[in-house]
Amino acid sequence: MSSREFSSSRKRWRTFPVDCFAMCGDCVEKEYPNRGNTCLENGSFLLNFTGCAVCNKRDFMLITNKSSKEEDGEEIVTYDHLCKNCHHVIARHEYTFSIMDEFQEYTMLCLLCGKAEDTISILPDDPRQMTLLF
Repeated sequence: MSSREFSSSRKRWRTFPVDCFAMCGDCVEKEYPNRGNTCLENGSFLLNFTGCAVCNKRDFMLITNKSSKEEDGEEIVTYDHLCKNCHHVIARHEYTFSIMDEFQEYTMLCLLCGKAEDTISILPDDPRQMTLLF
């Protein structure tokens, strides 16, 4: 796919090449919405999907090219969101998980699902939540 494509039924739409994959900015309501600490290892954020810019249908999506690898103690899960009807690539999803010291760290980056990060203590009592007693 090129970095720009044209659809006769819609305006010129934006694509974002990421690691040789193009993602479509016209298929989503908001590009990379801030999702706070909601990190998705799988699935799709359908509320942000406006419909496919190629076939103009708003339907469920396919998840393809899913891969999981471990690199330097970090688990990385990637997959593509595709239009169920015409297989247009809507977005590339990346989720990471790692353990740093006493915390589990999660991140997500996806044009459709958004960007998010979360840190959770692996201890029974989260040291960040403890108050000092004097």
